[in-house]
Amino acid sequence: MKVLVTGGLGFIGSHTVVELQNQGFEVVIVDDLSNSSLTVLDGISKITGKTPAFEKLDLREKSKVQDFFKRHADISGVIHFAASKAVGESIENPLLYYENNICALVYLLQELQKKSQANLIFSSSCTVYGQAEKMPITEDAPVQQAMSPYGNTKQIGEEIISDVAKVSGINAILLRYFNPIGAHPSAEIGELPIGIPQNLVPFITQTAIGLRKELSVFGDDYPTTDGTCIRDYIHVVDLAKAHVVALQRLIEKKNAEKIETFNVGTGTGSSVLEVIQTFEKVSNQKLPYKIVGRREGDITVAYANTDKANTVLGWKSKSTLEEALASAWKWEQKIRS
Repeated sequence: MKVLVTGGLGFIGSHTVVELQNQGFEVVIVDDLSNSSLTVLDGISKITGKTPAFEKLDLREKSKVQDFFKRHADISGVIHFAASKAVGESIENPLLYYENNICALVYLLQELQKKSQANLIFSSSCTVYGQAEKMPITEDAPVQQAMSPYGNTKQIGEEIISDVAKVSGINAILLRYFNPIGAHPSAEIGELPIGIPQNLVPFITQTAIGLRKELSVFGDDYPTTDGTCIRDYIHVVDLAKAHVVALQRLIEKKNAEKIETFNVGTGTGSSVLEVIQTFEKVSNQKLPYKIVGRREGDITVAYANTDKANTVLGWKSKSTLEEALASAWKWEQKIRS
């Protein structure tokens, strides 16, 4: 079976390509390389022994998207990762996010709508819940007004897919991720942030390796046990496997509805300071950090109720926070050596 993975050279995309190939899928990657590198293809090949097909393509170019689907009429599923994802940048440059995240999705759906049936896995986010009132967060939690244009593009994306599915042969699963971290245990692929990392773990590993002077912890006055924000950190390999399971569910027509939504996390919340302390333990590195003011757009607590994914999808996260952080450190050491 041939699967299109958009943004397949990115952090989560590349790990998902590995898991797809390990399950025997034929993969075609489309990526514009704006936030990724061609070297990732080598890493995928080394892990799986097979190089996926790759096309450099900007999904905002409608005619090129149309041409791609003419040439690849036999695609049986699409996993859509391609999107800009930095919360801070989206606040500073909202139009870039609306163009990249919404236009690309629309052009993709226009092509899928032409098929008698099509299977789509959409890369969504727990940001759609905003600051949820109850923990852990279930899929029934209300979608709140987004706190950033990035979060808004995920909400709008989900709504567009739902509207189109009602009037077409498209079946879709929306995966709402919590906080992906770590790297493949082989250290052949991992997170490659361009410029200053927007996420906690790459900032931690870059600080530990000496690339950054110190880590900034944004606020220690939140109403949590140690005053720092709490998130649900999931190993990227576990997250990648969830995409494969979700796609197989659609291909085997096991979905109960045309649109299904699943939270993908560990079900456990860890504070920023807990992550720092755990990293220090697994790496034997003392991490220089300072407490600074709160960051705009940050919510206090978010962790998943994963019961639905565990029972309905038959998927469960397996890696511990220690294992995820150790793999991230191994990857950082490899790319700096």
